[in-house]
Amino acid sequence: MEVFPRGLSNILRRLPFSAPELAGVSGKRELHNDQRHYFDATTNARFPACQAVADAFQSRAVVEAIEAATGADLSGSYVRLEFAQDTVGFWLQPHTDLGVKRFTMLIYLAADDSQSDLGTDIYSDAQTWAKRSAFVDNSALVFVPGNNTWHGLEPRAIRGVRKSVIMNYVTDAWRERGQLAYPENPVRA
Repeated sequence: MEVFPRGLSNILRRLPFSAPELAGVSGKRELHNDQRHYFDATTNARFPACQAVADAFQSRAVVEAIEAATGADLSGSYVRLEFAQDTVGFWLQPHTDLGVKRFTMLIYLAADDSQSDLGTDIYSDAQTWAKRSAFVDNSALVFVPGNNTWHGLEPRAIRGVRKSVIMNYVTDAWRERGQLAYPENPVRA
């Protein structure tokens, strides 16, 4: 099942943002916070496709569908969308999304079949690798964050740029308000 309407993943994959320069440092996304890109007010005004994605995740229909499918309570949360670009040398240590994140959807924007092994690694616990999701264009890995939702990205060869949209619903406690699509407007579930 595709996440976005046909053709939208191609448009998003071509967004003109530069990938982070890792300088040999990886393991956590926040190590390169100054080079990350979000579907914030400025980006959404510049790119109609980003605005459309933000609007969809802000909509009552999508919020209610996600709540019904996952059991997550999204009322009063905020849409946070990151356009992630991972290059050679990037990896993520196993971690859980706890605290201020109520829902996570990792939407893959695979360039072609040569990137199929670049999916998210899933762990039984912080040290035990369990499996890897397939990195298929316009598909997603979804979970409600908890103390058992260990995930990361094992070091491996990355051909080209591994692109994805990281979608979160976050609580009002989220400090970086500039990352939010609608920082003044929580969703109404």
